[in-house]
Amino acid sequence: MLETHISWVFLTEHDVWKVKKPVSLPFLDFSSEEKRRVACEAEVHLNRPWAPDAYHAVVHITLDSSGRHRFGGSGTPVDWAVHMVRLPDEDRADVRLRDGRLTAADLERVAGRVAAFHERARSDEETARFGTLEEITCDVRDNFEQGRGAACDYLGETEAAAIEAGQLGFLSDQSAFFEDRVLSGRVREGHGDLRLEHIYLDDEGGVRVLDCIEFNDRFRFLDVCSDVAFLSMDLACSGRGDLAEHFLAEYARMSNDYDLYPLVGFYESYRAYVRGMVNAILAGDADAPAPIRKRSADVARRHYLLALESLPAQSSTGRSAVPPMVLAVGGIVASGKSTIAARVGSEALAPVVGSDRTRKSLLGVGSTTSVSSAPWTDAYSAEMTEQVYEEVFRCARSVLQSQRPVVIDASFRARAHREAVRGLARDEGVPFLFIECRAPVDVCRERLSQRDQEPSVSDARAAILEDFVARWEPVDELELSEHLSLETSASLEVNVEAVRSRLTDAR
Repeated sequence: MLETHISWVFLTEHDVWKVKKPVSLPFLDFSSEEKRRVACEAEVHLNRPWAPDAYHAVVHITLDSSGRHRFGGSGTPVDWAVHMVRLPDEDRADVRLRDGRLTAADLERVAGRVAAFHERARSDEETARFGTLEEITCDVRDNFEQGRGAACDYLGETEAAAIEAGQLGFLSDQSAFFEDRVLSGRVREGHGDLRLEHIYLDDEGGVRVLDCIEFNDRFRFLDVCSDVAFLSMDLACSGRGDLAEHFLAEYARMSNDYDLYPLVGFYESYRAYVRGMVNAILAGDADAPAPIRKRSADVARRHYLLALESLPAQSSTGRSAVPPMVLAVGGIVASGKSTIAARVGSEALAPVVGSDRTRKSLLGVGSTTSVSSAPWTDAYSAEMTEQVYEEVFRCARSVLQSQRPVVIDASFRARAHREAVRGLARDEGVPFLFIECRAPVDVCRERLSQRDQEPSVSDARAAILEDFVARWEPVDELELSEHLSLETSASLEVNVEAVRSRLTDAR
């Protein structure tokens, strides 16, 4: 049996039964059998989209004539339980992390799963209401009212007060961010409890996510940033800030949501405070076993500390491999720039903002949907290209506002675009490096031929190669310190080492 502050969970070799505790807390009410039944049914209904094969049904807990309780059975029904498949413990993300088996590739899978869920999730007037500044401020103030005593016990009054001042100050000073998120449709029906222990990754590439919040809509209707910040916070609290940054970067790329970055620190602090409060409740439960109470107290203190460290004014660069900077990666079509950009992002723990995905997003089509027509027309007209660069730079600026580095993946064929991205870096007061990818035309032509064989984010094909080469404006406007040229027909690792050397200088 496992125990949380609101549930008892019984595990056998192949099955799990989850029983709601008869508790009433400020954020939930399981005080009656009927309320527990409703909560059990909601749990099964809401979690099946996240893990369709993991949830069986809601079952009775029965009491027979001998006084024995059973899940199911023919005795008198006395309560309810959620019946689930027991997934392998070794597939659970926190176990994989503990054993050194949780990789960046695993977090990419999770990011893709979460981004896909958010893309089709409910988003309407009712969900949007919970992303307003008023509702979020109400939630934050409720947290402080409920958790202030415990926070003071674990941290002391000064540091506990600093968390309150930091979160409320951010809400007051940065209210426009929250308004923009509502208007852009980023407040949706999400998971609400996206933690490592709720994520299972199998060896066949499957991702299952369990235990979304069923007991209170206000915790499930949220800015998607709040959802992903829960997992990034959990990774950081487990000592893997690098994986947290990789997850955030991949989610931003998959969802084309770079505007989450200015809010990540706030939501990580918010989430850490809630986890501190929840663990403090269990630590103070006199009926819980002593080992559970001690472990919960240790976890509560760690989360309260993280709530302080994650505040936007204090977080930012600590988890990135390099300080805030603009790394622009360009070159002719099929020069390998997207491959290099992805590796640069991985090396720098930085999100990659790509022109190809941005163009498709502006046009409202899928990332691998072709929008090509006659060269340099329609979706690739000069006017549309200018819109793409403007949006790419806007997204990059959002990342920089969180004091993180950003990688921009675009051709940068024209000097004007290279000068514009250098101007972006100067405006934000951060270093700038343009990485020019070069390859022989024959190599590019072969790469374009291979691209025809499978779906691609890029629409560039061999028909435009010669014209693109002719239109390329040589890089002669940048300082030597701002320009790194790579021959991508060489080994990828050789080029990565050259980039790594320059990033080391940036540190």
